[in-house]
Amino acid sequence: MTRARALLALLIVACSKDRPVPTGADASAGASASASASASASASASAGASASASASASGSADAGRPPFNVVLLTIDSLRADEVPWAGYARDVAPNLAALAKRAIVYTQARSISSFTSKSLPAMLASKYPSEMPRDGLFFTKYAPSNVTLCDVLSAEGATCVAGMAHAYLQKGYAGIDHGFKKWQLVDGISFDYNTDPFVTSQKLAPVAIQMLSDAALADARFFAWFHFMDPHDEYQSHPESPHWGKQLRDLYDEEIFYTDAWIQKVILAIEAQPWAKRTIVIVSADHGESFGEHYKWKHAQELYETHVHVPLMFVMPGQSARTIDAVRSHVDLAPTILALMGAKAAPSMNGTSFADELFGGEAASRDSISDLPPDEYNDKRRALVHERWKLIVYGFEERFSLYDLKDDPMETKDLYPKEKDVAADMLKRYREASKAIKEVAPTCGIPKH
Repeated sequence: MTRARALLALLIVACSKDRPVPTGADASAGASASASASASASASASAGASASASASASGSADAGRPPFNVVLLTIDSLRADEVPWAGYARDVAPNLAALAKRAIVYTQARSISSFTSKSLPAMLASKYPSEMPRDGLFFTKYAPSNVTLCDVLSAEGATCVAGMAHAYLQKGYAGIDHGFKKWQLVDGISFDYNTDPFVTSQKLAPVAIQMLSDAALADARFFAWFHFMDPHDEYQSHPESPHWGKQLRDLYDEEIFYTDAWIQKVILAIEAQPWAKRTIVIVSADHGESFGEHYKWKHAQELYETHVHVPLMFVMPGQSARTIDAVRSHVDLAPTILALMGAKAAPSMNGTSFADELFGGEAASRDSISDLPPDEYNDKRRALVHERWKLIVYGFEERFSLYDLKDDPMETKDLYPKEKDVAADMLKRYREASKAIKEVAPTCGIPKH
């Protein structure tokens, strides 16, 4: 173990002893949010439970409207332009491409941040990581006061289950498993702070299938989440995959192909269940991946499109396949899932459901924020996307970049000095949006190396 890794391990142990349990104002806010979430959940629990019981009993009660079950499949490090349904030339995900042909596909979805420990917890809480009580480590621990999707669902009597394939996401570590009835990590893996050397899709898919085969789910309203890791570095070749070459991106594509094959087994298992016609399947990614664009590799550190532009699709009972090009953010995903399950979002959640447009409603324009708070290895970044334009703000407004994503989707031309009127409007939008993000300082501070 290198000196840096040894120091990091000591820091993690130190902060684990004093995990980010809020005190003072943070504790009051967290308790208030939890109480409000429970209150709103209780208010809708009777109606939701009644509707769910009716649907389960008949098997067809208004089969195209809530409440549904939801299965969320997220894939680590999967960038939006690396999939066949977005025009990528290689057939890296034939099964998901077939699924996309019967799904509602979002072409302009953004993750909340650019690496797992800032994006997935924020997605569950429908908040930005900067405003969530947490520590200052790269592998961030979150306080139990952060109200999540499954805190709301469990208060309503719905069941939440999850399967994970990275040691950061083991039960009790990141602080995001509260509200889940079952939370299982695949076996045979350990915590590696620098990379993910394990191949795990062949382990996670059986875990998912076993959880989804539980007879207790037949009469329950449930949310199931499975996070597949293999496209994350280190990129490995697979005998089952086509071999496109030996470069990193070639191996990355093999990882996607391998993951796709195992996800297909989960999809087939879902379709064989008696509750399949009452279940929505969502597929997305926690963040993207860079391969030298802007001189960046892998993920974290920045908020370029290669880092935060992600796939997003909904396979909806009773809804025809279509494409939605409006900008959407993962901050809205938890409220959307709650609405699809017949529940209300917690008052602490910042996002807004877009469930109505999934049933044919107007997909109105929305701005998207991606948030990267400072930690031991990252400087502060924040990005705002408004229609075709994207503003990236570095540090505490120390520098700005402006990109036209329609004409320049790879962000090669910084237009901030040239497009002064657009820049002024985007900066105004950014400052207004940032006012609503109530930043909290990390517990334990930010370690220095």
